Amino acid sequence: MRVHLCVVGRLRSGPERDLIDDYLKRFDRTGRALGLGPVTVTEVEDRKGGGMAAEAVLLRKAIPSDARLCILDERGKLMSSPDFAHRLGEIRDGGVGDLAFVIGGADGIDPSLRAEADMALSFGQMVWPHMLVRVMLSEQLYRAASILAGSPYHRV
Repeated sequence: MRVHLCVVGRLRSGPERDLIDDYLKRFDRTGRALGLGPVTVTEVEDRKGGGMAAEAVLLRKAIPSDARLCILDERGKLMSSPDFAHRLGEIRDGGVGDLAFVIGGADGIDPSLRAEADMALSFGQMVWPHMLVRVMLSEQLYRAASILAGSPYHRV
């Protein structure tokens, strides 16, 4: 199952980029044998200032047409890492070819795109900067693959 990160904003070089690159490389290596990956990252940016609605148009273009859609939103479901891994495995085992995770910009995800989501995931009730959410999602993808592979990376 191919995994797509469809995100608002361009990530420059720096510590966040280094962490994301490291975790996604680990996910690709671990997930390959599990039928997970590769991961592609598509960054979109509304340069005309159209807000969430304009970002939603750009994000829809980045999402593969037949992909299962998971948005990252503070109103989403809270999950433990093992629960997330189990859900990822269920989606893969259900024959889904593409899973797209969407991270919005500073104002969040447009309500119309939010309504199209198959799943909404939250990293807590606090609002996180979208660049940190990218790091956290990348790490959780790697952790999920490690859990599914029986690796000792995740400790209970």
